[in-house]
Amino acid sequence: MENEMMIRQPQPVMEIQNSQEWGTGICDCCQDVKECCFAFWCCPCFACITSKKYGERLCLPLLEIFSYCTPAITLAVRTSMRQRYNIEGSIARDCLLSTFCTSCVWCQMSREIKRRNIQIVLVNAKTS
Repeated sequence: MENEMMIRQPQPVMEIQNSQEWGTGICDCCQDVKECCFAFWCCPCFACITSKKYGERLCLPLLEIFSYCTPAITLAVRTSMRQRYNIEGSIARDCLLSTFCTSCVWCQMSREIKRRNIQIVLVNAKTS
């Protein structure tokens, strides 16, 4: 009689990526404390890195130096992300959050990029 051993690999689990809501709230900094601290202490650097991950120019957020009241680049990137990922919202809310919660907005966008850009790698191992 021959003994057979069967091994089951865990199956990949994916959350639904096409939600019309943000994956995390604007104040959900506990989701990634390391990034939140980075954004709080050096928001321009964090914004540049997040902008690059999103596919924009690295130093684009530094142009906000020339905006007076509303951070125009933060507003533009947030609105663009909302449209690209089909997230519900309004330009008025984007403007309000970008003006008064800039660091939190960049953190939320960074978390959304990570959430939406999950790549699954399946490895097929053959035994001889």
